[in-house]
Amino acid sequence: MGPTLDFLTLLPYLSELLQGLTTTVILTVVTTLTGLTLAVAVAYLRVNGQLWVRWGLGGYVEVTRNTPFIVQLFFIFFGLPGLGIKIDAITAAFIAMTLNLAAYSAEILRAGISATAKGQLEAGRALGMTTLQSYRHVVLVPAFARVYPALISQSIIVMLGSAVVSQISVFDLTYAANFIQSRNFRSFEVYLLITLVYLLLAFGMRRSFMLVGKRLFAYQQGEQR
Repeated sequence: MGPTLDFLTLLPYLSELLQGLTTTVILTVVTTLTGLTLAVAVAYLRVNGQLWVRWGLGGYVEVTRNTPFIVQLFFIFFGLPGLGIKIDAITAAFIAMTLNLAAYSAEILRAGISATAKGQLEAGRALGMTTLQSYRHVVLVPAFARVYPALISQSIIVMLGSAVVSQISVFDLTYAANFIQSRNFRSFEVYLLITLVYLLLAFGMRRSFMLVGKRLFAYQQGEQR
């Protein structure tokens, strides 16, 4: 007789599951907002900043993109205290996720910015726009529209990668799963449920991003028709 599944054994741990889900969602929302905002600044400065700024930000991007996220997380949480900088677990997770998302997204945005013809920026200035207005309306918004699907995918990747923050005792979904499994020993049921929750989060994020994108870039879609 084979093993039987019993998902009812998870009911006593519903509060832990909700706590883990809440932490993951909050981390994802805050990190997405701050990471993409930082990415805009990094992309702009990598294109228009002074040489030393471009080199410095280029180093940050390359180091982030070529090292494992978990190593970045451990460096912030375990390494920085060696310099006297003590950070609690949730803050370390937030910083690591934000810097990781910003580095990848900045390169995606930079590609979109580079695809904008310089003549369009000059045309914006000829219409009386300031440099900042021209950059915002003529360069940044069209660049966002071009690379928006890639930014969605990158944000989802960071959300899924947030599972490793459980390694520094952040009570996220993965930590909740490990906690429950260590007490009821129903590994299959626990991790199947968590897998489904992450899957739903990913689908939900993609759907939400697409709805936001339709509103933000509706005028561009109208121009293309």
